[in-house]
Amino acid sequence: MSPVAISGEAGRQPSPASVPPPTLGDHLYRDALVLDGNSTPSIGQLCCNEQTKADLAVVRDCGITALKTTLGGFQGSFEEAVNDIADAQNLIERYPDLFIKVARHDDLGRAKREKKVALIFSFEAATMLGDKLDRIELFRKLGVLVMQLSYNHKSPLGCGCLDGDSDGVTKLGREAIAKMNALGVALDLSHANTATTADGIALSTKPVLISHAGCRAVFSHPRNKDDREMKALADKGGVMGIYMLPFLTEDTRQPMLEDYMRHMTHALNVCGEDHVGMGTDTNVFEVTESDLKAMAAYTQERIKKGVAAPGENRPLYIPDLNTPRKLERVADALLSHGYSARVAEKVLGLNFSRVFNDIWMA
Repeated sequence: MSPVAISGEAGRQPSPASVPPPTLGDHLYRDALVLDGNSTPSIGQLCCNEQTKADLAVVRDCGITALKTTLGGFQGSFEEAVNDIADAQNLIERYPDLFIKVARHDDLGRAKREKKVALIFSFEAATMLGDKLDRIELFRKLGVLVMQLSYNHKSPLGCGCLDGDSDGVTKLGREAIAKMNALGVALDLSHANTATTADGIALSTKPVLISHAGCRAVFSHPRNKDDREMKALADKGGVMGIYMLPFLTEDTRQPMLEDYMRHMTHALNVCGEDHVGMGTDTNVFEVTESDLKAMAAYTQERIKKGVAAPGENRPLYIPDLNTPRKLERVADALLSHGYSARVAEKVLGLNFSRVFNDIWMA
């Protein structure tokens, strides 16, 4: 999902919710490699306007080592994807003191050492690929390291989660997976339906990602994953990131940290501590009152375009995680739930770091 804007107006308004200070996870978060598996889409939009300086200060202070940014939107064309990549590249080149473009796994560790933010270029849709598989190699050369077979609806490669659970990976999709494996591009099945998810895991010769989703056993929703899919992903060496979207609960209320932790602990129970991370599918920035209004308009746009999921009637955030350091709050919650510091470090970023190393070594 691509929120309507990644930065707010100058002089940001007070937060819609008060976020308590962390207690247990301060030092752990500071020292950890922190990786958000899906955050701040089209990050190149940060450059260059009157709000850029303030926004970059938030990014610098949020404590994130690396984030996967979605480029090309949820139905972007080839040209739109190229432009989005160019914008992100421009941001990195203008602010080399803050950003590193991830070209290889070592860049994650370098970002931590140099106190910079590593940007992982990714696609959530397949519209920019169409039926032209040579574009996978082209975009790989432009630095796109994570791709999906579909967004919420069918593509030439596979079936999205809103088109039922019967149709799976197509013949062309099989060829796409083989090409991704050969080129060291991570296959992400976050938006795939059950059949496409199962096919993708089985067909891939490398571990695969579900970079941002929830657990269907905790709350039944087409964007959430079944235990069977989650276990198969873990058995293949993959990682599942838990998102911070409204689809964690019924649509009569906004999900809170307690709801998020139900999905997180379930995923840890099913997948094991080496196969779970966080992919917030939100922005780094705190959601303001004006952002909430913009989100409402954005949701109506998605509904009109037919890409909105059921329950997409609430803002794209969790009120008591409404802070740029939201991953720190989850680390603190893990410790409060009795998990060890080592498990918290894995969820914060070590698991995603490990699987990226496994995949990108083409």
